[in-house]
Amino acid sequence: MNEITETQHRILICVREWIAEHGEGPTIREIGQQVGLSSTSSTAYQLGKLEQHEMISRNARSWRSIRLC
Repeated sequence: MNEITETQHRILICVREWIAEHGEGPTIREIGQQVGLSSTSSTAYQLGKLEQHEMISRNARSWRSIRLC
């Protein structure tokens, strides 16, 4: 398994719990609020890293398109 940072691990947990509770993925802003990242660009960067590790997938056309792989 690929090594991920603590922040990326918290994001994965957030996404998993959000999908379980709401039935759809969270927005970048919602993820940032949940894991304590104040910048949406920081959150997007971390999501990009998780995508590179093939742990999530995203569709740029939808705000709530984050899915666990």
